[in-house]
Amino acid sequence: MVACYAGFLDIVVLLSGCPYVDINHQDNDGNTALMIAAQAGHDMIVNYRLNYYPGLEVDKRDARGLTALMKAAIQGCNNCVTALVLAGADLNAVDPVKGKTAREWAVFTGRFETIVQIRRLLQRPRAEQFSSEYLPEWPALPELVAKALATKTRGERMQEKIRSSFSFRFPHDPEVDGVMDHMVRMTTSLASPFVSTACQTICPLSPPEVGKRRLAVPEILRAQVPNAKPPAEAKTCSGAEELPGCSQPPALASSQPRGSMPSFLPLRLLRRSSIFPEDHVPRIKLTKPPAPPASAEEQPEESQDRNTLRLPKWRYKELREKRRAAKELEEGS
Repeated sequence: MVACYAGFLDIVVLLSGCPYVDINHQDNDGNTALMIAAQAGHDMIVNYRLNYYPGLEVDKRDARGLTALMKAAIQGCNNCVTALVLAGADLNAVDPVKGKTAREWAVFTGRFETIVQIRRLLQRPRAEQFSSEYLPEWPALPELVAKALATKTRGERMQEKIRSSFSFRFPHDPEVDGVMDHMVRMTTSLASPFVSTACQTICPLSPPEVGKRRLAVPEILRAQVPNAKPPAEAKTCSGAEELPGCSQPPALASSQPRGSMPSFLPLRLLRRSSIFPEDHVPRIKLTKPPAPPASAEEQPEESQDRNTLRLPKWRYKELREKRRAAKELEEGS
């Protein structure tokens, strides 16, 4: 929980291989680690816990009846809301105190961007670009090309010229299903050469979908079962009825040893770790500067030997001895 609150991704990655960690453990307020990470806005940790921690309860409630999706919507963490919704979080869940859903909590707290994000997810509930059947073609392109190549009358050309001369161009958000939306969807799809060379798809026929519970990677590869077959022999993933067409790529099975969980982290996180660095930790030696040599006048005769320790001289003691000697001298005179 502390690692999820502070954003320590390396600690969360290391704890994913520990079999004694209760991923659904709740603190005194009923918060789980997923709730804390979603409320803090750590989308990388939320995605890693959803993908690599099997048996994670997405809709678990705290003491007030709030879920991780409600907490993320209250704080306005759009990336965490998207990850939880596509992982199967219930958008229609209602808390027992206020009787509000995650969308109503976003409206109540004034999170306008979160409301727009949830609306976009509901308008397009299935991420088609993450499926192998997705075609990276813009449906509106033929109509726009035909409109641009069509012959125009003299009045239409004059009207278009006047409109372009006297119109003002103000910056505005990209249009829904426009060219920018299509470019983003096309470059992040499985058909993109950038994605195909950087990752391996486990379930190409089952893209993320709103309201559909997603299985974690260990659940798909049966890595959490002690008597499971090696990954090279496992043809289908667990829960094949939920994820049709889910198969393990052979390159993934050959590159990982038996019983180990394959990692889909970026190379920058695999090559270097802040907890266990690859390089040897340098040894630091602390040395004290040599003491300045004392003069022969200040050094007493009995302490000339370096093996003996001298008593420290305190300034207040010297002043007290001088006052005492002066007082005895006055009394004797």
